[in-house]
Order: sequence, then C-alpha cells, then structure tokens
Amino acid sequence: MRISEIATILAWHDALNSSDIDTLLAVSSDDIELAGSEGAAQGLAALREWASSAAPTLVPGRMFMHDGVIVVEEQATWPSKTDEPGETGNTKTVATAFRVVHDQVTAVFRHDTLEEALEATDLSEKDLVTDV
Repeated sequence: MRISEIATILAWHDALNSSDIDTLLAVSSDDIELAGSEGAAQGLAALREWASSAAPTLVPGRMFMHDGVIVVEEQATWPSKTDEPGETGNTKTVATAFRVVHDQVTAVFRHDTLEEALEATDLSEKDLVTDV
C-alpha cells in the first residue's frame, strides 16, 4: 500500500468538505475526469464548478486500493434544495472510485453503491485497506 495515495484521497476529502477549493484544485490534476449519475466532465474548472454548486459533504469510510485505484465508501450529504428552517440535506451511502497518480487525483467516478464501484474497478474485499 502506498500511504501517499491514501493521504492524497484524505486531503481531497478534507478540502471538499471544508470548501477549501484552492487545496481541492491543488491535489487534483489539471485534466481531472469527473463522472457520476448526473454526467461527466473534465478539468479543474469543472471540478471547481461541481464543488461550488453541488457542495456535497463526503465523509470517507472503508477504503479499497490496488494499483493507484482507490474506492472509498462515503456518507454523502447534499445541501437541501429548499430554504425551509430546519431542513436538512439528502444523505446516503455512496462509493467513489478515485485514481491517484503522482499524489494528484486524476479521476473521480461516483457510484450509487459500494458493490457497483468495486465491480467497475475490479477491486474486491481482498483490497480493503486495514492499516490507515
């Protein structure tokens, strides 16, 4: 296991969750690929737009890793679409597949379930990171 890849993923999550867009962009490659159920995009401008407009909070849980591909099970919360007092956002468990190259995130692919992410990346329970 490469500790730097895990550290990069954790830094990426920390920056996203604290709305530190400058750090988020710094740990991401210029041609980062983004994909999920809403579509696909590429580049730092697309990452900035997504992080600013979608404004999700992704709390990392279990991680699976092999050859620079890291799947992270996450508790994802999106802000409420209403301005009602006390209204909370939508929260659910998702999984994101990341590719890290030279300590930069080069790809982010969100999946609705951990099983989908593991299948898409050919990772399995044997790739579970246990010593973070």
